[in-house]
Amino acid sequence: MNLDNHPCFNKKSCKDFGRVHLPVAPACNIQCNFCNRQFDCVNESRPGVTSSILSPDQAMAYLADVVAAKPNTSVVGIAGPGDPFANGDKTMETLTKVRAAYPDMLLCVATNGMNIHPYLDELKAVNTTHVSITINAVDPDIGAKIYSWVRDGKRSVGPAQGAALLLERQLAAVKGLKARNIMVKVNSILLPGINDEHMVDVAEKMGEMGVDIFNCMPYFPTKGSNFENMAEPGKDLVREIRTAARVFVPQMTHCKRCRADAVGLLDDPLNQKLMDRLTYHATAPIPLSTATTYCHERPGEHDDKYAFNASAPRPYVALASREGALINQHLGEATELHVYDVNQEIPTFVETRTLPKPGGGDARWQNLARTIKDCHTILVSGAGDTPKKILGTMGFTIHEVNGMIDLVLVALKKGESLNHLAVRTQTACGACRGTGTGCM
Repeated sequence: MNLDNHPCFNKKSCKDFGRVHLPVAPACNIQCNFCNRQFDCVNESRPGVTSSILSPDQAMAYLADVVAAKPNTSVVGIAGPGDPFANGDKTMETLTKVRAAYPDMLLCVATNGMNIHPYLDELKAVNTTHVSITINAVDPDIGAKIYSWVRDGKRSVGPAQGAALLLERQLAAVKGLKARNIMVKVNSILLPGINDEHMVDVAEKMGEMGVDIFNCMPYFPTKGSNFENMAEPGKDLVREIRTAARVFVPQMTHCKRCRADAVGLLDDPLNQKLMDRLTYHATAPIPLSTATTYCHERPGEHDDKYAFNASAPRPYVALASREGALINQHLGEATELHVYDVNQEIPTFVETRTLPKPGGGDARWQNLARTIKDCHTILVSGAGDTPKKILGTMGFTIHEVNGMIDLVLVALKKGESLNHLAVRTQTACGACRGTGTGCM
């Protein structure tokens, strides 16, 4: 195992050694104003994007294909499309399996640092060699301009409190990683007018903490993000900041803004054959006894091992949310559902589960039922007649509501009426051109 063979940490190796990112971590515990995660966009090359989501077992099957096709692969990384440690169990299961099957492979994770600390000893135990942490500010006031919310366990907090908490966790993460002799790269997104004059301060702090390499990553306009209208920083500004930051910490200058399913050399174009294999493994059925929440049955395939047991214990509630704070998404548009335990004293977030992709007719909703088979209620802003009928016959209660997640779940837990939260539809006259909330 040669630590210098990581193409991101060592520019000299990027022409000879490749990496593969295994997209096993869909959930995220922060919302950055520059980010918009799109799972199915093959035309974009940036963090937060992948064509498919894999379970740890599916990831191992895909990795075997990658190693066969790209024997110069030296690094297996997990970089989302959410955050590896908002999906800590799946991340560590995957890394453990990779280390057992490929003992000489470099293991790497890319994280925001919010929840990595509980996993530091496990990362060391599986000999994780490299970690990248995205730290965009070392001043909470500046960080508050960058993040919409931060989720601390089961609780979400706003920009000011969230930025301060995130920074505290990030600095502790860097300290903990270096104490375990794990190489650390810090990515810092250069946001003009937000942290451009602060970037060198970030680099100086990282240098003081012994960070191995610093990546001043220029913002790339992302449609659908809060910063979508922000201009990309110019090359002269990037060069100026890197020159000043180099005084404190070595600089990365060859970053390619890798996708969460990147594979091959840094300069390689998208490999369609491997993307097809990724999609194949993501849709391959897995027995429920060993599957994670990403088990999707192929249309037309039926077997008792995929049977849905409507009488099994179902303690949870699933809901659709665009940003993690509001119930505000139509079931047909949702790519994931957030699962909560309402049996606790305070409704508690459990995990985020990826849903079957559109297509496949009725099988899509049958597969969705398997994905949330331990849930009794689904909270969405809307749902079509077909999923209502199919999911209803499988024992699910569907509420079409709008509102803050915490408030709706508390009302549901108390058995209160949700009528005041129900989605209001346009009246049948069809003449309304306003909000669609009915005629006055």
